[in-house]
Amino acid sequence: MNSLTGALNQLLRQLDGPFPEAPGLRQFYVTVTPEGEPDGLAWLASQWLWPQFYWQQRDGVEELAALGAVRRFSSLAAARDFLTAEQGGALMRVCGLNTFDPGQGSLFVPRLLWRHRGDEITLTLTLYSEHSLQQDALVARRFLRRLVAPQPLVAMTGECLEERHLPDREGWHSMITRALDAIIAGDMEKVVLARASDLRFSCHLSPGSLLAASRAVNRGCYHFFMAFNEGSAFLGSSPERLWRRRGLALTTEALAGTVAGDDDDGRAAHLARWLLNDEKNQYENSLVVEDICQRLEGAASVTDIAEARIVRLRNVQHLRRDIEARLAQPDDALCLQRLQPTAAVAGLPREAARRFIEQVETFDREWYAGSAGWLSVDDSEFCVSLRSARVQEDRLRLYAGAGIVAGSVPDAEWQEIENKAAGLRSLLFSSGR
Repeated sequence: MNSLTGALNQLLRQLDGPFPEAPGLRQFYVTVTPEGEPDGLAWLASQWLWPQFYWQQRDGVEELAALGAVRRFSSLAAARDFLTAEQGGALMRVCGLNTFDPGQGSLFVPRLLWRHRGDEITLTLTLYSEHSLQQDALVARRFLRRLVAPQPLVAMTGECLEERHLPDREGWHSMITRALDAIIAGDMEKVVLARASDLRFSCHLSPGSLLAASRAVNRGCYHFFMAFNEGSAFLGSSPERLWRRRGLALTTEALAGTVAGDDDDGRAAHLARWLLNDEKNQYENSLVVEDICQRLEGAASVTDIAEARIVRLRNVQHLRRDIEARLAQPDDALCLQRLQPTAAVAGLPREAARRFIEQVETFDREWYAGSAGWLSVDDSEFCVSLRSARVQEDRLRLYAGAGIVAGSVPDAEWQEIENKAAGLRSLLFSSGR
């Protein structure tokens, strides 16, 4: 195996070979010795090349860092079609985000993919051109020569100068009241309403450093990061899987029902027992399970629905039920269309809830409550982009949402979104205020 520097030099040497002045696809694969090497996030955030995409599986079994784009897609369906057409690219993965509206996304085939799985790190360099593979090899050589040594990700030290909520607490109460009236009227069974919190700081923010801090304390979460350019990024630490596909085997889940967490194990266990037996939260979770099963009809056969269990996170605890299914065909675009947005981030019925969200929310969700992940010909995995934030230079927008059903109490739901937002927000202030 090679050091990271040795692996990159090996890739450069492989670009010395002749390439045709014709369209084509080539991929080069080298292994790296994990011991002593920086993690993928530190390496990625140190580079002055974009786009950048980082993703870590919530069980820690896989970590991806993708840099540069040889092909971009504005939807997952377009990415799926490209992968299907380029069956020869066995090592090829498409990485990126889907917006809350599943028809839109920002995904790309990375020029360089850093992958850590088990005790192995691999680097995959991709050449692709619709005109000249020879010319793209020259572009790839210049790309590799621009890479820099990774720098440590340091904690943010800026001061928060301004903070406001969209909506504020009074507006939140009004929005919840409208939602409860619509539920009582029979317009919908559930709607998930969100709040955006805009913060302005005295310095430009480092999204890589913020995610590194979140990754260190928010265990049991997917961690994701997409830097579109030098000043703009979206990141988060989400507990929820949207789906995982291995061939035709599909795994998804209902993550709905929430109670506060606690550092004390005894108090946390008491809250967890309450959550497992609370009628309102059990009902909310069952709605999501039922919705997922209905939406998979015709595309997959459900083979197992697990019993509800507690997922304990840093600031909150959730009810989760795993759902196993077998797809009729390995179509990730179909998975996205059927599963996003789930009832856990939109509501039921889905279209009625989405229309209500469009009417009452005062901001565009964009990437929030969409999905982040990767796909290949053989498999794929996406998480729901929750517990997330959008970074624009010295400004940060935090997102949090709560599921509203009959019996919801506005003050309790406000406290729920405060608890959820705290997963990232508390990292910005030394006092945790």
